[in-house]
Amino acid sequence: MSDTTNDPMEDWNEMVEEMNDAVADSVEQNMKAQAAFMESWAEAVEGSMPEEDEVAEGFEGYNRAYEVWMDASEKMFERTTDAAQGEDVEPSEVRDIWLQSANEAFKEVMGTSAFAAANGQLVEAMMDMQEEADEVTQDTIQQLGLPTRDDVMEVGERLVELERRQHAVEQKLDEILEEL
Repeated sequence: MSDTTNDPMEDWNEMVEEMNDAVADSVEQNMKAQAAFMESWAEAVEGSMPEEDEVAEGFEGYNRAYEVWMDASEKMFERTTDAAQGEDVEPSEVRDIWLQSANEAFKEVMGTSAFAAANGQLVEAMMDMQEEADEVTQDTIQQLGLPTRDDVMEVGERLVELERRQHAVEQKLDEILEEL
């Protein structure tokens, strides 16, 4: 074979090696970002233990919810017995018993400070995770040579500025044409 046939092959090998290096760098950065994310998640979970009085209030809320469910079960048993004895019991009545008890039970649980604290911590952790995932995504996109969100926003801002300038030039041209 001649040297000219080796050159394209060498070029190909060099390009593939560069691509492999870029992918390896991207994977390494992703692993570092994921490790940082897991560390922050573990710290968030570690610090998320509610106070003793919040736990107690939470248990009270769950107990009240349990009582609501037990009352609904008793009502259902009574209405089922009535239906078995020949009384006309509407299916909507049965449905309403469960819907009303579900609403009351959820109200009992969701009205506790323990639920509010847990929900707040969950939202905060989710927002942190979303931010971490967003950073990993942007880093990966950048490593792959694709435009990031920041790049696209910068192009958009430049486009808006160019449109503003074009509009100003058009207005000046209109004024000059009116004077002529």
